[in-house]
Amino acid sequence: QVQLVESGGGLVQAGGSLRLSCAASGRTFGDNSMGTLGWFRQAPGKEREFVAAISWRGSNTYYANSLEGRFTISKDSAKNTVYLQINSLKPEDTAVYYCAAATSAYVIRLGSRYDYWGQGTQVTVSS
Repeated sequence: QVQLVESGGGLVQAGGSLRLSCAASGRTFGDNSMGTLGWFRQAPGKEREFVAAISWRGSNTYYANSLEGRFTISKDSAKNTVYLQINSLKPEDTAVYYCAAATSAYVIRLGSRYDYWGQGTQVTVSS
């Protein structure tokens, strides 16, 4: 069993920054068999969209082409934690941000291929 717990969301003014955290636990993290950790977001009335992903056993990172370089994904393997730094926040970044984990290292952008999901953390950006 894998548990993912997101934190770090909140209300922030446009132009500000946030760092989201995803604390992971479970046997697959302890024995290093997890493949990919990803961040997705879902805004009200919109479909869930891919934001970023990172290889758990390596250091490859992947980003949605549309996010203009404002997002940075990183990890602390010793803490089993993945981070999402968001800079220059815009009102259109308002969404629930979800952390997801896949046992496959080849799963990146397709949410349906991820095996585990957190409960999400709300990010609200005011103009």
